[in-house]
Amino acid sequence: MAAQRSGKKDKGQTVEDKIRDLFELQQVESEKDRIRTLRGELPLEVQDLEDELAGLQTRITNFEEEANELEAAVTKKKNDIVESQSLIKKYETQQDNVRNNREFDSLSKEVEFQTLEIQLCEKRIREFSTRLQDKQTMVEDSKAMFEDRKKDLDDKNKELDEIVAETKKDEESMDNRSAKISARVEERLLTAYRRIRTNAQNGLAVVSVERNACGGCYNRIPPQRQLDIRARKKIIVCEYCGRILVDKDIMEPNTETV
Repeated sequence: MAAQRSGKKDKGQTVEDKIRDLFELQQVESEKDRIRTLRGELPLEVQDLEDELAGLQTRITNFEEEANELEAAVTKKKNDIVESQSLIKKYETQQDNVRNNREFDSLSKEVEFQTLEIQLCEKRIREFSTRLQDKQTMVEDSKAMFEDRKKDLDDKNKELDEIVAETKKDEESMDNRSAKISARVEERLLTAYRRIRTNAQNGLAVVSVERNACGGCYNRIPPQRQLDIRARKKIIVCEYCGRILVDKDIMEPNTETV
């Protein structure tokens, strides 16, 4: 392990120091990546379940509102029937006191109209009641599904919390180390490192040369370029993938003769 260095940027840093800092930063952040990998797809699964629950809750609310509207419609039609029955009784009573056939026929038409209104209301009540039953079934099914998904979410959250609790100390330690190392790296290099790391699928911005090849893209590195890398006199990037290249013994004292 390399000797501890100050967390402040040192204007007297050598290129080799800068390369070591970048490599150490990569090691720490790769360890953080490994810790997060332990969580697997759980965070995404939790988010998906939360989104699904929100959608189910909206659906349940909509179904309940529609069911309430249908119940109100049924109640109104029942009230309309009562009103029509009352009018029929009224017209039938008036028929007993008519003075001529014209008045009787006019009242008969009113009775017939109200009878048709009752039949229409009864038809609508049957239609609304069927739709209401369907909505109530949808509400029950959606609530059952909601409870199932909520249980799944509780289980996933519990599992995720356990993993986070197990790795929390390690992750906090890695965060502290990452911050200290980053404080030593000049802004220009740190920005370049972050950009490369973001674009790399495996998050590797700094890789060592392994078996004469780039440890990131595995393309062969020419011998002269390998000598330059081992000399640690300048920061060298892979001409194929753009990753920063270091020799595999970067954390050991440089024994190259210049």
